[in-house]
Amino acid sequence: MGLVERAFSSPRDHVSVMLWIRAYDGESDVWSYFELDGEEWALRQVDLQGPQRQPVTAASLAEVIEIRDRGDLAAMAAYERQYGVLAEGALRGWQEADGAAEMARQEFESTWAAARETLDADRTDETT
Repeated sequence: MGLVERAFSSPRDHVSVMLWIRAYDGESDVWSYFELDGEEWALRQVDLQGPQRQPVTAASLAEVIEIRDRGDLAAMAAYERQYGVLAEGALRGWQEADGAAEMARQEFESTWAAARETLDADRTDETT
């Protein structure tokens, strides 16, 4: 198997082509930001709601798989309460959604970091 074949052998492999997109859902007033793999499956997702763009989701497929593989339902429920639920399935056709656009990796990374920081702080506030 050649280098290119190995790099693209798994649709969830982080070596594959990555794409960062954002889309707006006016009905729920939510901006969604996605890191997609080469098959357009969400690897990470951030949802910002309302005019203040309050983070409500900052979920990671790698984290979800790790918890799932441990078979810890309580940990999965706690994760989803803190970070929300990651979109399931391929997001093919995202280009047709109103306001959907590709974005720079750095913009996604800064949005991700800020959302995680806020959701981590919110969780800390709830437990203290």
